[in-house]
Amino acid sequence: MSQVHYEIFRQVGASGGWALIEALEDRQAAIDRARLMLEEGHATAVRVVKETLLSGSNDYVSLVVFEDGKIQVKKKGKKVEDLDSPVPCFKPDDFYTYHARHTLSRLIGDWLARQRMTATELLHSASALEKFEATGTTFQHAIQKVAVAQAADSNFPVAQIVKQLNELSTTAIHRVYKDERRGLFPIVEAGKFGPLAEKHGSDTDGRYILNGVLAKHLAQAASWDAKLQLLLKLMAELPAEGPGRVLLLSCIDGMVAEMLNGSAALADLLGHNPDLGHALLNLIELFLGTEVHLAEGAGGGINELARFFAKDDLPESRTAIATRILLELKGLKRLCPSSLEEEFKMLRRLANQLVRGQGRYLSHEDLIGAFTERSKRLVTHEPLLQFMASAKTPDEKIERLLTVEENIIGAENKRTLSTFMMPIITSRSFEDELCAGGTVLQRLKRTAELQERVLRSGFQDVQKNQIAVALDGVAQRIEQQSKFLASLEARVASPVERARTILKLCAGRAFTQGDLSMKARRMLIAAISKPGFLTNYMAQVQAEKNAVIDRDAALAEFAGQLASAGIAQEDAMRALAA
Repeated sequence: MSQVHYEIFRQVGASGGWALIEALEDRQAAIDRARLMLEEGHATAVRVVKETLLSGSNDYVSLVVFEDGKIQVKKKGKKVEDLDSPVPCFKPDDFYTYHARHTLSRLIGDWLARQRMTATELLHSASALEKFEATGTTFQHAIQKVAVAQAADSNFPVAQIVKQLNELSTTAIHRVYKDERRGLFPIVEAGKFGPLAEKHGSDTDGRYILNGVLAKHLAQAASWDAKLQLLLKLMAELPAEGPGRVLLLSCIDGMVAEMLNGSAALADLLGHNPDLGHALLNLIELFLGTEVHLAEGAGGGINELARFFAKDDLPESRTAIATRILLELKGLKRLCPSSLEEEFKMLRRLANQLVRGQGRYLSHEDLIGAFTERSKRLVTHEPLLQFMASAKTPDEKIERLLTVEENIIGAENKRTLSTFMMPIITSRSFEDELCAGGTVLQRLKRTAELQERVLRSGFQDVQKNQIAVALDGVAQRIEQQSKFLASLEARVASPVERARTILKLCAGRAFTQGDLSMKARRMLIAAISKPGFLTNYMAQVQAEKNAVIDRDAALAEFAGQLASAGIAQEDAMRALAA
């Protein structure tokens, strides 16, 4: 018996078992024999199983390549023969559509990666299909996955879907075998692809033929980079215009796009990167058509591809890179697993780069959606607790959370982040440990600094006001416990000195916006309302400068200081007039 043979089984009766009838070395002869047996009534069901001898052992790998007959499988009260075709594909040509190739890449991606092969190459190469069939379990598992998924959304039984998919796959594979035997996919030397494309440019099966020739041309390549460079060299052979140019360009573009869609191929092409963030930076450089900073192990094909992207010559491939960038941004994998701080820096770098790429392939809405999804991963307990772990005081925790806010987008994400901040601010320890060991003034300034960052933040108004009011409450309690303003009033008897001291505190952002600022302004207005304040103020300014001053200029300067402290001009004039 040779290394590959085909065993014919039959089943007699609905409940009968399978019996081996004979084994043949010719696939088609075995299938024809099984069909004849069924037509002549010698069996109620037949099956042909391909047996492949594994090299270096006496074990055979089995694969069902043909099955027919009335297999009574009931599901939801229906018989198989009462059902219409349940499979998503109806003819062999359906396997060559974009969605079918994409599905195939997902189903057997690991096997394709090990073979360094794209789905298009597999579908057009007789030798590759022979190797794939020999895997047995991989082939059958792929069919079963499709069948189970299809059965879940329909009333069709899994067995019936498996049967029809096997038949359809067998027909498609036989077509490639037959076309290979009749020389439809010749070996074409570099420099002759242009004429071949022009010859088949208008043929209905021109793409099928050219992809088969390309698959054979790429079989000599030992790496993904070598395949990429072989394909890109063919760009120089594109006819100047016409159907031939369109055909060859679309075939090259489609194969390059499939390579870029595969994680294994893309990883090899880009080389070893320390983390996802740096890999994405390389992808973005490639997408933008700029020089890619290649990592260790990368080949020269990527930068050659970037030059074509700069001219927008390969739209399908560029779309594949754009899609990959968005998928990685939306994914669960961290950009910089070792440090959340580095994660934020990387996220900002990526955003700044991608802004340059908005347009035909990357819409503003898609980018916002991707970064919003990535931000969502960063406002959960684990990363936030990890980021705050090194903070020694509650105010440092709030500062770190505000850093997170500056590096994420999405109203819902920011609302979620605010729910982490409020419990920290309203806790008893926050006020006690705030700027621990510092003076009252330092503690007040620290609170005001945090509030200012909150008010500048991108929180929604509701959350922003809620946090700001809470911080103002903390500042008020610090001031009340220390009697900061009351002691200032008692310590500084001169209204002019008191007013100028409060103005310096306001200019130094010592008070939070809200009730504490209002309290300081009331004290300030009380000071400037004292009789003779303006005369004493001018005299003090003149003494400090030791020269005659312009009264109007000095008054305008003082009015500007009051305005900076939040006192309107009308209120200031009214107080001074009093």
